[in-house]
Amino acid sequence: MKTVLITGCSSGYGLETARLFHAKGWTVIATMRSPREDILPCSERLRVVQLDVTDPDSIAAALEASGPIDALVNNAGIGVVGAFEATPMAHIRKIFETNTFGVMAMTQAVIPQFRARKSGVVVNVTSSVTLAAMPLAAAYTASKTAIEGFTGSLAHELAAFGVRAKLVEPGYAPSTQFSHNTGVNIADLIPETYAAFAQPIFAAFANPALITKESDVADAVWRAANDASQQLHFPAGADAVALARAS
Repeated sequence: MKTVLITGCSSGYGLETARLFHAKGWTVIATMRSPREDILPCSERLRVVQLDVTDPDSIAAALEASGPIDALVNNAGIGVVGAFEATPMAHIRKIFETNTFGVMAMTQAVIPQFRARKSGVVVNVTSSVTLAAMPLAAAYTASKTAIEGFTGSLAHELAAFGVRAKLVEPGYAPSTQFSHNTGVNIADLIPETYAAFAQPIFAAFANPALITKESDVADAVWRAANDASQQLHFPAGADAVALARAS
């Protein structure tokens, strides 16, 4: 029986991924900044563990509590939409602390056990903004693009020890809390001078031709975690798949 540790399981992609891996027979360590036991099945194969990926002590404690794992899914992230000019640098640093440095810290923390066993997989969840440039997402795109390059390079050095690294690239999922977990008011990031530019973009967001569902991402993470080939990229969702094919 294999064990997966998934970050950011309180909602959205992480929650659905935890449910899928559990349904597939894996033991699941579902981590959250603010743990909630009530949103996941009650099972001997499922544990909820507190984890803040920006806190080294929290990372160490979570891994100690989890024991040996076979897969790490770096899903925790912060979203932001707005004009870069209006986005405070303090918030940009916050985005990178979670989306970029948090992923790197978690990965670095689990590599020793994977390397020692000569097995294991790291699945990093990024975004379709890495597949095509999108407006009003400069800081967020930068944080996720960094992980694309990081994972591609890391895959080579881990392969020498029988360990795999994969990327899952979700598209736009209106049903998630992407716009609510940012910690800033999106309206504050659209100054009046950007209003005319932003209006049609938000209108398109409200009526997308193709979308991504949480289940699309969970399925892609499952495929990535179990993929033994050298495939690195796993776009998730109809819109992300279309962008990947066009790029």
